Amino acid sequence: MNAKKIYPLYFSYGALGLYFALFFFPCMLGLFYSFTDWNSFRPEINFIGLDNFRNLFKDNTPYLLYFGNTVKFTFLTTVWKTAIGFGLALLFTRRSRFANLHRMVIFSPQVLSFLIVGLVFRSLMHPSTGFVNLALQGLGLGALRQNWLTDLHWVFKTIIAVDTWKGVGYVMVVFIAGIQAIPASYHEAAIVDGATFPQRVAMISIPMLVPSFMVVTVLNLTYGFRVFDIIYVLTNGGPGYATGVVNTGVFKEFSKGDYGMGTTLSTVLFLFITSISYFIIRSMRTKEVEA
Repeated sequence: MNAKKIYPLYFSYGALGLYFALFFFPCMLGLFYSFTDWNSFRPEINFIGLDNFRNLFKDNTPYLLYFGNTVKFTFLTTVWKTAIGFGLALLFTRRSRFANLHRMVIFSPQVLSFLIVGLVFRSLMHPSTGFVNLALQGLGLGALRQNWLTDLHWVFKTIIAVDTWKGVGYVMVVFIAGIQAIPASYHEAAIVDGATFPQRVAMISIPMLVPSFMVVTVLNLTYGFRVFDIIYVLTNGGPGYATGVVNTGVFKEFSKGDYGMGTTLSTVLFLFITSISYFIIRSMRTKEVEA
């Protein structure tokens, strides 16, 4: 069988070399530094064992809040993007004259960078000169004006809304592709049997879209746990530590010169994402085998 291979194994050596040089080796180096007191204040680097990891669980540090906010952000954005994206996909796969235009409009925020989206919404949400509050004032709804990015009650909700607005278009496209792959004969037979649209969605669309739901879930989870750009641009993790996530924590630790703690946070996040991804992929393969 080896003699019948089209390409020899050494063709992969270049890609493997890049992988080890740019991914595997930095990961191992970061893992090593997470057990040290590496910082910008002393030239020497000392091995301190698990001290950095113990500091993550102390009550007077923001690290547990970072992890809690990361999980909260990931869960809420995954739920909202999936629910809204699925609803839009159902809406725009029904015959409509302007369906393609609507899809393009909903998807268009996906092509914008997080930096641009963050800067635009930070301007829109400004408490005194932002368009949102000025529009509410102009409509006679001044009582609804809020400090969207500084009020502890609203800031996390605002970030989730902005991130959902940007990412829901991609989720919608994934579901549209899945819906269009469902044989039309299934729905035609259900219509003949008198099934309503909600019944057809529940009994045909959702079961047939399980692979699409799994793909969307994996993408949203991996993105949510790695989130940085949108939060950094909108609030820089503030006010205080209210919207800080793990990657903004890593940035702050490196900014103040505590490289050991920064690599510790990165290592824990990497291990957590790897574990979650492993169990999700294993679950997907199990479902495929059962199917």
